[in-house]
Amino acid sequence: MCKRMRSRFPRLLLAAASGYLLGTVPSADIASRVAKGGAVDLRASGSRNPGGVNALRLLGNTPGRAVIVADVVKGYGACACGRLAGGDLGAHVAGVAAVVGHCYPVWTRLQGGKGVATSFGQCLYTFPAFAPLDVALAVAATRLPRVRHRALAAAAVASSGWLVASVLWWKRDLPNSWGPTPTVALPLANAATVLVVASAFARAMRRRDPDDLTAQP
Repeated sequence: MCKRMRSRFPRLLLAAASGYLLGTVPSADIASRVAKGGAVDLRASGSRNPGGVNALRLLGNTPGRAVIVADVVKGYGACACGRLAGGDLGAHVAGVAAVVGHCYPVWTRLQGGKGVATSFGQCLYTFPAFAPLDVALAVAATRLPRVRHRALAAAAVASSGWLVASVLWWKRDLPNSWGPTPTVALPLANAATVLVVASAFARAMRRRDPDDLTAQP
């Protein structure tokens, strides 16, 4: 077993590296340059978050939606590359790494977004059976009465459902559409991603970005 893991390690390392690099692609910054010629710095304006919600506010609907789609594609593409490099486990490793790269990109002093859209891209690839319910839970959470922090509530509810469902799919070996066969790697990877996203939200709370926390994800 140890010899097998040693032989797989370089491929998993490649999956992690490729996932991280894809996650660091600054989709919001690119959209800002295209839409406003770089005049709007999303890290210094609005909620100071280089993500889709802040882009929607400051750049407009089309650029903002493009950022959200691009961030989802980053997560999905990272998992696809990881699967090519290291099989099903590589897909999970790359997905987590992409969210880390999005939230903590080394090129911008670890000042990235919250990883919600990128983590959905991971979910869409590694756990497609749950992806529609993930969206439904997030939307439902934002519409609960008397909820102040709508983005935080949506992320918390959807993430909790994601974790519980991943354990259920693994334990019962349920079908997963085009995704990898559910193994213990599924809930472990999901848990790792949830921790990364939670840390990004905690960073925003320390920055006291109330608009960003109350906005829909």
